Amino acid sequence: MVTLLTAALVALSVITHHASTVTGEQIAITASFAAVGVLVARRQPGNAIGWLMISPAVCALLGIDVGLYAVLDYRLGYRLPFGPVALLLYQAWLPTYVLFPLVILLFPDGRLPSPRWRWVLWSYLGLCSAFLALLTAQAVTVMVAGHIQVDANGQLTVFDGSSGWSYDAQSPVLVAFIVFWLSFVAHQVLSWRRSSGQRRQQLKWLLGGATVCLTCGVISVTLSSYPGVWQAVSNVFTAGLIALPVSIGVGILKYRLYDIDRIISRTLAYAIVTGLLVGVYAGLVLLTTQVFLIHTPVAVAASTLAAAALFNPLRRRVQRAVDRRFNRARYDADQTVAAFAARLKDAVDLNAVRDDLASVVHQALEPAHVSLWTSQRD
Repeated sequence: MVTLLTAALVALSVITHHASTVTGEQIAITASFAAVGVLVARRQPGNAIGWLMISPAVCALLGIDVGLYAVLDYRLGYRLPFGPVALLLYQAWLPTYVLFPLVILLFPDGRLPSPRWRWVLWSYLGLCSAFLALLTAQAVTVMVAGHIQVDANGQLTVFDGSSGWSYDAQSPVLVAFIVFWLSFVAHQVLSWRRSSGQRRQQLKWLLGGATVCLTCGVISVTLSSYPGVWQAVSNVFTAGLIALPVSIGVGILKYRLYDIDRIISRTLAYAIVTGLLVGVYAGLVLLTTQVFLIHTPVAVAASTLAAAALFNPLRRRVQRAVDRRFNRARYDADQTVAAFAARLKDAVDLNAVRDDLASVVHQALEPAHVSLWTSQRD
């Protein structure tokens, strides 16, 4: 289904030329959600999250396809059949946004956290159904009146105005949706604080992907007013959105589950180091060019060499600080190994060294059992 809708999207985009605003970023984001959804559905058919990730992708592609079809019919004048059906199906954009938050609530096993959440789920689905019925009713009213006009995306222009049923209902409905979404996120944050072991790692993947997505979104909104960096900002936002389904897929399928601590610590460390080095570089350049008035390439080259020389010492110090806070297991293991290496310098008793080594391995790696073999030489 996803493949057919994507093929139809490409064909309709070619026919409509520049009438639509479909971009490669939209296709990439939709494909990432669909791919993770298909993978989860195949590996865990009983997990509702796989199907909930496929459904928004299908709805998004369907909405774009029927929108392009409506453009051909009502905007470009091709007089195609089933034009009213396309206008009604265009409302499929709504499930694209309202189904995915359920993935957050049901993560990672696809089941409700507790029976108390059942009424929340039904209330949320009731709100979605009511708003979808409201949009459909307004579209039917416009089509019955015979004043059909669509924009470049295939949307009825009545939805772009400042009046009408949907416009009056937008503010309270949006507030209600935000309240539901925040409750889903708050539940997972509280669940992470109470969890341990494997489930805690799964929730770390979810929260890590959500943090990357939110950070990229903030960066995109902040820099979107600068025309010269718009393409780069768009790529950052796309990467952030793709990171969310990928992290969800890793958390559900438990692929390299325990690498999340290392990923978080390395990401934070290099982000901090990059920020500090950029600050040092900018400060040195300003110092040499504005204070000492050295307006030559030598000043810039010296600043670059100074920043490069600081990289490794700064990275090691920042990495230790970050590991101490965000990757404690790795930090404790390193400290245990370092302490053993220091004791080994003065050790002379082979049996004591053997026992000490077995103890260190147990502390650092926590294996099920340890076997130590030593070569006996005369």
